[in-house]
Amino acid sequence: MCDACLIESVKSSMLSRRALFTGAAATTAAVMASGLTTAKPALAQASGKVVDLTHAYDGAFPTFDGNPGILYEPAVKFADSGYQLWKLTIFEHTGTHIDAPLHFTEDGTSVADLPPDRLVCPLCIIDIKAKAAENPNAMVEPADIEAYVSANGAIPAGACVAMNSGWAAKVGEPAYRNDPEGKFAFPGFSKAATDMLAGLDVACIGVDTLSLDPGNSADFAVHFSWLPGGRFGIENLAGLDGLPAAGATVFIGAPKHKTGTGGPARVMAVV
Repeated sequence: MCDACLIESVKSSMLSRRALFTGAAATTAAVMASGLTTAKPALAQASGKVVDLTHAYDGAFPTFDGNPGILYEPAVKFADSGYQLWKLTIFEHTGTHIDAPLHFTEDGTSVADLPPDRLVCPLCIIDIKAKAAENPNAMVEPADIEAYVSANGAIPAGACVAMNSGWAAKVGEPAYRNDPEGKFAFPGFSKAATDMLAGLDVACIGVDTLSLDPGNSADFAVHFSWLPGGRFGIENLAGLDGLPAAGATVFIGAPKHKTGTGGPARVMAVV
C-alpha cells in the first residue's frame, strides 16, 4: 500500500473509532481512580553508568512519512550579533520521540500531562535480533515476553519494556525504513504482546525502529490499542546493546508542550 493510501486509511479508521476511544479513556480513568495503577516501580540500584538511548538527529533522520522532521533557519547570526541561535520547525514524531495517548485518541492524555512517575521506570529489554535478522517485520510476541520472564524474573509494574531488534545500527541506511521494493519493513510489537504487557501495568513500550507496530502492519493495531489505554510509547531508541536485559532504570525526558501528541525526547538509562 502506498504511503498516502495508508495514511488516509488510518485517518478513516481513527474517525470510526472515536466511540471506542471515549470508552477506553473512561475505563482508564476508572482504573486510575481505583488505585490499580499506583504501584511504585522497583528502580535499579545504580552503579553510576549512564547510557544515552537517544539518536542525535537533523533533517536527514528517517521519518515515517519521509519528510524532514526538523527544519533549521538562522534567527541570529554570530557574525552580526556576537551570539547565534536557530529558529526550529519541529514535527512531533521525529528522532527519538514519544507517542502520547493523544496521538491515537481524540481527547486522550497529551505529552505534557504524562504522570512524572511514569517517566522514571525500570527498564526491561527484550532482544529479538535473531528473529529480525531473518524477518525485517519480526514482532515481539507473548512467547518472547514469557522467555524474558523465565530468564530475568517478573516485569515490574510501571516498567518500560523495550524491543532490541538491532535496527538502530541501520539508521543511516535505506533499510531502516524500507525493504528493497520500497515497502515499509522494520520490527515492532504484536498486539497480543502489548495486551499482555497492559495486564502487567507496564507504563510504556519502546522500539529501536520507526513505529511501535511492525512495518508491514496494515491497521496500526498496537497504536490503536496501547495508546488509547492511557499508556505511551517511545520510537527510534538507540544504545540498547549497551545495557543488560534487566536492572537498569530509564529516565524519559518528555517534552511538555500543551496538547502535544508526542515529541522528541532525551532518553537516558542508568545501571
